[in-house]
Amino acid sequence: MGELNFQPSSLVYVDAQIIIYSVEKFPNYFPALESMWFKLKASEIKLVTSELALLETLVMPLRQADVKLVQTYEQLLLETDIQLIPISQKILRDAAILRATVNLKTPDAIHAATALSANCTFFLTNDRAFRNVSKLSATILDDVIASP
Repeated sequence: MGELNFQPSSLVYVDAQIIIYSVEKFPNYFPALESMWFKLKASEIKLVTSELALLETLVMPLRQADVKLVQTYEQLLLETDIQLIPISQKILRDAAILRATVNLKTPDAIHAATALSANCTFFLTNDRAFRNVSKLSATILDDVIASP
């Protein structure tokens, strides 16, 4: 299994999938992600995401009336060192351009535009569609864990 290697002081964008894999400890992904969370706690890297991640992570726990999981996501996203970036009009305009030119889905376009606006060093996801965004340094988690 490969490892995530972030340079010290890296600004890492995590999309909702990565947050879900981490919080719910998906067995295929959590071992590779755990070091990222340790680096965040040690202030070696910074993590950012869009406020949209709050919506995306809460849907299933709310459907399942899983109050504890809702609280876990809210605590992680609202009370930790992860920086939530607001969805501004500029981000929405940039996302519209990405939808029109790269053909991303609306939520994905918002995530990409947010990461670009924040000048993130890495964009950690498991969605290969982000590779089509030329200025985005997308790291696909499946590719990381597949490497020796």
